[in-house]
Amino acid sequence: MGKRIRDSVSGFYSSAAAKPVKSLCCAANYSKEDVSHIPKDVLDISYGCGSPVALAEVKEGETLVDLGSGGGIDCFIAAKLVGRNGKVYGVDMTDEMLLKAKKASSKVALNLGYDIVQFKKGYLEEVPVEDEKADIITSNCVINLSPDKETVLKEIYRVLKHGGRFCISDIISETEVPEYMRADKKLWGECLSGAMKEDEFIKAARGAGFYGLQVLSKSIYRELEGIRFYSVTLRGYKFKKGKECVYAGHFAVYSGPFKAVCDDDGHEYPAGRPVEVCTDTVEKLKTAPYAGHFTIWDTEEGSVEEPAVCLPGKCC
Repeated sequence: MGKRIRDSVSGFYSSAAAKPVKSLCCAANYSKEDVSHIPKDVLDISYGCGSPVALAEVKEGETLVDLGSGGGIDCFIAAKLVGRNGKVYGVDMTDEMLLKAKKASSKVALNLGYDIVQFKKGYLEEVPVEDEKADIITSNCVINLSPDKETVLKEIYRVLKHGGRFCISDIISETEVPEYMRADKKLWGECLSGAMKEDEFIKAARGAGFYGLQVLSKSIYRELEGIRFYSVTLRGYKFKKGKECVYAGHFAVYSGPFKAVCDDDGHEYPAGRPVEVCTDTVEKLKTAPYAGHFTIWDTEEGSVEEPAVCLPGKCC
């Protein structure tokens, strides 16, 4: 089934590369500044459902990998943000899309004054990028096209550096997509047949090892046969834990505004109350997306590290 779906989707987007399909064009409103350096023929085939690069908080000098890069629009936007000291890789399985992207790449490099974008042929389930290469992985309405999303998320985890993050815009469904819709080739290409429910997507991301998951945006995408489909942008972080928990006299104090919060490891933090934490958790709470919500006490050194927070969420 997986190969059949892959071949069908590839054929669908091969045609869409040759002749733009307006109904597939990205719902995102890219600013003129974001796309001023990008050729029009790339903008004409910018199929997607969001603006993952715009919401990824890209920093200069970072390495970004875009999965399902298509004509290259998100790669070219990222190239402007990471600057000449950064690096951008686009991965796509469709030859026609890669041809368009590579052709446009020289024009983009000329407009920017530097050439840092590289496109590779590959699949989401077998990303042709080495381990721990990327600071950021983005994807714009592509993961729903894979029949094996758990493997895709594991690949994203593999390619990200420790402390790296993904920012994914994709389609999720309000309810389970029925089998007769999952058998429809056209609906697969239109990003509907392969949509997961939001809670399933988040559960799969956590299962792959990600933490600090945030839904950054959500809007109605389409309604078909009584089922609502939404465009969402989700961000998550990679943190490689040590082999064992080491307690060295650190306490974390959640500063509010909620009565209490709970992290992905099941630690509950009542507001204002010191909670003993291991060295891994200390490192995690000092970095995004938690940074700023906790004070860390180091009782061994008698010091207090100022707000280094856990995202507000439901307690365990």
